Amino acid sequence: MENKMPNTAKMIARSNAEALIPVETSQEILKEVPLQSPLLSLMKRLPNMTSSQRTMPVLASLPEAHFLNGDTDRKKTTNAEWTKKTITAEELAVIIPIPEAVLDDANYDIWGEIKPLIVAAFVNKISEAILFGTNKPTSWPEAIVPNAIKKGHNLPIGTNLDLASDIIGKGGLMQKVEADGYRVTGFFSDSTFEADLRDLRNANRDLLYSTSLTSGTPDSLLGRNVNYDNTGIFDSEKALLIAGDFSKAVYAMRQDLTYKVLDQAVIQNDDGSIAFNLAQQDMVALRCVMRIGFEVLEPTNTRNAKNENRYPFAVLQPKAAELEVNEPTTDQTETE
Repeated sequence: MENKMPNTAKMIARSNAEALIPVETSQEILKEVPLQSPLLSLMKRLPNMTSSQRTMPVLASLPEAHFLNGDTDRKKTTNAEWTKKTITAEELAVIIPIPEAVLDDANYDIWGEIKPLIVAAFVNKISEAILFGTNKPTSWPEAIVPNAIKKGHNLPIGTNLDLASDIIGKGGLMQKVEADGYRVTGFFSDSTFEADLRDLRNANRDLLYSTSLTSGTPDSLLGRNVNYDNTGIFDSEKALLIAGDFSKAVYAMRQDLTYKVLDQAVIQNDDGSIAFNLAQQDMVALRCVMRIGFEVLEPTNTRNAKNENRYPFAVLQPKAAELEVNEPTTDQTETE
């Protein structure tokens, strides 16, 4: 009886997939994540990291100048101090299982189909961690929304005369940031809040909100960019709008994104149950890993140098969150 070779043709999937996904294209994800993220596009990108950590000096105290009392008065000395902030690159990964039958279709652009899914997965997880602390790495700073609330930089909607006053008026979001010596450079919100912003007007009934008519150009409010989340990761029960100096929210990419095509692995669910047995189910899986670091800088300035609760962001909250408004702590130092 003639010995027949086992049908192993489909097990050449590793070389098939790698031919479709050349090594050099793995860097495309590192380029696409910031471009496709409405949050990261507001923030400041630092040069790529060459190691897992980078230390940044942040101004902690300011020098002072003094007038002289007469020609022979002695000039006084002063100093300046810096503190350190450390940005740590943490690993982010995603696995995309693919039936081998899909790979057998020579006309199927597997990379073109999968890359947007990988980018979207990375963007969503990064944004959730930065804004609300969802699954945030412990080395990253406290997320923007809870930290702004903790420092009293929050305002329930309807506190002032109208929505415009809540955002740009006295005691509004922008003033909370400006009172700490920072300048609001942009706004971030859920896409469902755009309808509320489109009708914002000043006392003369002039529109304050400008809708972009050019592709790739963001909308603006008082000349500041307004970006939106349209994926559902923005928690509208905790925040409606974030205003802040986004140049103080910094991130850096660690240029070591790697991918690997798995063909013999077992992929498990969180409870330990088997989700996919790749060899048994004639599947392969594309595993992509990247590393990114995030930090919020809070340099001192002449406006509010002695206030340890200064923060470059403020949050407009729904009325249901009114009880979460924090009064300044008793040990907060007032500006002299």
